[in-house]
Amino acid sequence: MTDYLTQLDAWKAHRLERLKAADGWLNVIGRYWLENGTVTVGSAADNDLVLSAGPAHVGTVTQDDEGVTFAPADGGAPVRLKLDKHHPPRFHSGSLLLEVTTLNGEHALRVRDTESKAPAEFPGIPYFPADPKWRVVADWELLDKPITMTVDTVLGIPTEVTVTHKAVFQHDGQTYELIATHGSAASPQFVIKDPTSRTDTYPASRFLFGEDVTDKTIVLDFNKAINPPCAFTEHAVCPLPPPENVLPFAITAGEKRVANGH
Repeated sequence: MTDYLTQLDAWKAHRLERLKAADGWLNVIGRYWLENGTVTVGSAADNDLVLSAGPAHVGTVTQDDEGVTFAPADGGAPVRLKLDKHHPPRFHSGSLLLEVTTLNGEHALRVRDTESKAPAEFPGIPYFPADPKWRVVADWELLDKPITMTVDTVLGIPTEVTVTHKAVFQHDGQTYELIATHGSAASPQFVIKDPTSRTDTYPASRFLFGEDVTDKTIVLDFNKAINPPCAFTEHAVCPLPPPENVLPFAITAGEKRVANGH
């Protein structure tokens, strides 16, 4: 048990480190939907997209039917961005880290201020007491055929996902199932909710990533149930849990609500 708790502490430290990183969720200062055409970006008032930090004039972002191009204001060569919803293209301007995200085929410019004081001022993430009983080895069952389903988001933007597996596990003598709607084969992502959302955890959902996946089993470590990005910034689009993943029992494990969360 000591080894498990030590490993869990290391995981929590890494989680906080990633959250506070230059590409974490604490320093996002804006997210702007793009339409076909050209917009100017910067902190000066004469820009189409006026930022709260960074250079007065970052440059222009142009979207057309073929994609998105960034032209820096300093006269540098325009860059045609390779759009990828899983790995959004990034570029820098002064203290800013900018990226173009894709959702349902629509693109948005997300901006981070790497000199933001928010990461240093962040008080940390509260947790339920760690308990190894919440580390569950579940059956990882392949569905008879993949299911395409619609998952809503906190912004009311529905997205289509394909579900191929379900995790089947026991709790207090009862059998429960969770479906993985996001993530990867090696790290399936479950968007979950339980009665603790009324008082102790983020109201919309928490995320849980499966571990040690085989063709028969998957580890669900609820001690690692985390707040979604939307708990830290209003400039994120997070999926909501499908009805199948709303559990009737309290999961008193993992991350609690953060102070002054969104």
